[in-house]
Amino acid sequence: MTSRDAAKKRSLAYAHMRNCNLCPRMCGVNRYETTGMCLIGDKVKVNVIAPHFGEEPCIQGHNGSGAVFMSGCNLRCVFCQNYDISHRRNGMDLTPEELAEWYVKLQEVGRVHNINIVTPEHVVPQVALSILHARDLGLRLPIVYNTSSFDSLASLDLMDGLVDIYLADFKVWQAETSRRLLKADDYAATARESVRAMQAQVGDLCFTADGIAKKGLLVRHLAMPGREAEGAAIMRFLASNVSTDCFVNIMEQYRPDAHVGKKKRGRGGEGVRYDDLNRPVTDAEVSSIRKAAADAGLWRFNESPQHDGFVI
Repeated sequence: MTSRDAAKKRSLAYAHMRNCNLCPRMCGVNRYETTGMCLIGDKVKVNVIAPHFGEEPCIQGHNGSGAVFMSGCNLRCVFCQNYDISHRRNGMDLTPEELAEWYVKLQEVGRVHNINIVTPEHVVPQVALSILHARDLGLRLPIVYNTSSFDSLASLDLMDGLVDIYLADFKVWQAETSRRLLKADDYAATARESVRAMQAQVGDLCFTADGIAKKGLLVRHLAMPGREAEGAAIMRFLASNVSTDCFVNIMEQYRPDAHVGKKKRGRGGEGVRYDDLNRPVTDAEVSSIRKAAADAGLWRFNESPQHDGFVI
């Protein structure tokens, strides 16, 4: 990236901070003065920064992925397994410059394989500025953009040239489902558009000689109770509209969390909320999605990680 291109990205990032219209929520707030739905202002709020061993083997590698977990989110998934981070403002406030210094610490002290920015969709201007500053400080590691895929094309355009690996969740297929479970009417349509844009930027996932991801797109789908048909539709979309060489992780670790299974409130509050999701996913449901993926022509699937958690 030329110095002129970097300067343009910096200018755009600051402009978007004053009129926040990058994420699909289009709040339009001045992030220097107030917050929108994501609850985050001009500084990012970071919950955890550490080498992480809970990602795909090709992402975590042998030394871990340099995870930076952002607080806040532009979705409100009722089943969120990180709701204490994403639905609340927990963590430390950092400027883009301070965030950049942490990237370099992860590189020099943590010896991680990459910088893994988790849930960046609502802080794209700050993340772009932090990456540009980190490069000036000597950052050489690949950048992983770990997203729900609720990204606008404008935000992905700002990240173009700054991101090496897109680690993209594709949660649900139906608009009705996204409205009810993610509190976003347009999630599914937005995800379809954004995943194609990610593929256009970085292509199919490729690796170093020792099997560590260095560039490309990896798509995740969390199998959920009773929604195997939506998972199958996502797999067919990836094969026909993204690439049959798309690297896919069909995840089976769903568990009831956040609002799922909580007692109903108010009058007539018998039973629990989101009862249809209040159980683990079955082996048959996961197998159904995997079969649909293979039938669609997908063939590059993730293997289970050997480690789980952080090294702090």
